[in-house]
Amino acid sequence: MRTLTKIDALLTEVQHGLDTLLHQFAGTAASPGQSRINAELTPSEIRTSQGCMRVNHTGEVCAQALYRGQALATQDPHLKAHLQQAADEEVNHLLWCKERLSELDTHPSYLNPLWYALSMLIGYAAAKKNDSLSLGFVEETEKQVLSHLQNHQHVLPQEDHKSRAIISVMQTDEARHAEQAHALGAAELSGLMKGLMKLQSRIMTRTAYFI
Repeated sequence: MRTLTKIDALLTEVQHGLDTLLHQFAGTAASPGQSRINAELTPSEIRTSQGCMRVNHTGEVCAQALYRGQALATQDPHLKAHLQQAADEEVNHLLWCKERLSELDTHPSYLNPLWYALSMLIGYAAAKKNDSLSLGFVEETEKQVLSHLQNHQHVLPQEDHKSRAIISVMQTDEARHAEQAHALGAAELSGLMKGLMKLQSRIMTRTAYFI
């Protein structure tokens, strides 16, 4: 069997990025919103749900890129396997959000290719620095994602039971990934680094809500 080269690994990640953006994956679980029934939403409520779920979908695109970038850079085979598994687990979130966007008759963010590329670079750079910093990025990212999801539970229309069900399961999974990163030795990030991550997150969420 031929040994995979760095070019092989890079091409694999390019393919994964395309699959992520085009949703060329098979999920392992049905959407939690599938069995929920919504009351009729007003046009204003629909726009709110569209924006929130578009942001959540973009967050899942970024999660794929972050995990894959870290897995590509780390030299620890056990950590590499863990990061790839975490990315695989979050594929369901990606597909659930895309399915909900289709039900809401709207599109994913047009800026997703940009956010995927940036997140991939951040994940790769962090893991190249050291694994504890890489895991620190995972833990802090998941904490910020949890904050956004909690906010969406307050913002979403009360009758949008489908979106709420999806977000509820995502919250449980994201909290678990943050705990796993901490247990594996995540470094505590500096206040400056956390602030920069929050700034990037704020830019991403505000643009993805509309575009």
